[in-house]
Amino acid sequence: MSSPVTLDRREGPYGEVVLRQRDTHFEIIANGTFLMDTSDGRSERLLIDAALDALPTDGHSRPSVLIGGLGVGFSLAHAAAEPRWGTIAVAEREGAIIEWHRGGPLAAISGAALADPRTVILHTDLLTYLRTTPDTYDALCLDIDNGPDWTVTEDNESLYSAEGLGLCAARLNPGGILAVWSAQPSADFEESLRNAGFNGVRTEEIPVARGVPDVVHLAVRPV
Repeated sequence: MSSPVTLDRREGPYGEVVLRQRDTHFEIIANGTFLMDTSDGRSERLLIDAALDALPTDGHSRPSVLIGGLGVGFSLAHAAAEPRWGTIAVAEREGAIIEWHRGGPLAAISGAALADPRTVILHTDLLTYLRTTPDTYDALCLDIDNGPDWTVTEDNESLYSAEGLGLCAARLNPGGILAVWSAQPSADFEESLRNAGFNGVRTEEIPVARGVPDVVHLAVRPV
């Protein structure tokens, strides 16, 4: 593989965010930590599919989903390609990432999804949004860190605490699904989900070429 080429570098209220290109793929680096790239979107797609598959269906209404983190756009694009979803909201705190999707290098991935009338982009920190909005969703899909044990910034650690998980539960409709992507399994996080009152806690693995599989942690807000 060739050396990466930096396409954009921004310093914002949450630190540095960088967009790089390596061959035909793009990479997002946050505060010096590799966040994600466009080489393989299987885990982002599973995040969305696992949440939808876990929801009960009545054949009439379309469930709503809040995606935490726009990233390279795979989760949003996959959700928008699924007609069973209703509202698709995305909370992204980095203005640079939103710009890279709106007419920037990442528009090829997300352009059709951004044009979808179901899509709503929320330029906000996810925790701030969870604390302040009255809106509720049928699914909450989080992909803003490398997992609950490997956060991009220290502030994000509170999202996976008892308080943060309580906020997630409050923004879910009864029977709603919380899905959290992680670069590695976390038995401690599974226990935190149970302690926060979630039911049906389980973990789905996504095989990777090398190392520990990526996972999606799933939990259900009780009815």
